[in-house]
Amino acid sequence: MSLLTFPFRLPLLPVRGLVNLASVIADEAERQMADPATLRRKLEHAEQALASGEMSEEQAADFRDAAFAEFTRARRSTAAAPSDWG
Repeated sequence: MSLLTFPFRLPLLPVRGLVNLASVIADEAERQMADPATLRRKLEHAEQALASGEMSEEQAADFRDAAFAEFTRARRSTAAAPSDWG
């Protein structure tokens, strides 16, 4: 960045920072959704709710199906995305 263009780019720096922050937050959310431990916690919560009577068997099955679908969708999107590490 040259000294001549810096004053013109200065007002856009907060916008660029916000875009970068949004990108980092989205990447972290995708990483957490694709984490098997997150799926395990959701399924354990569903099993506890089923055992305590808070959830019917049909609701638990729907919850499990939705959790697995979300997990596989997140895994596919993280597997398809190019890695920034290598």
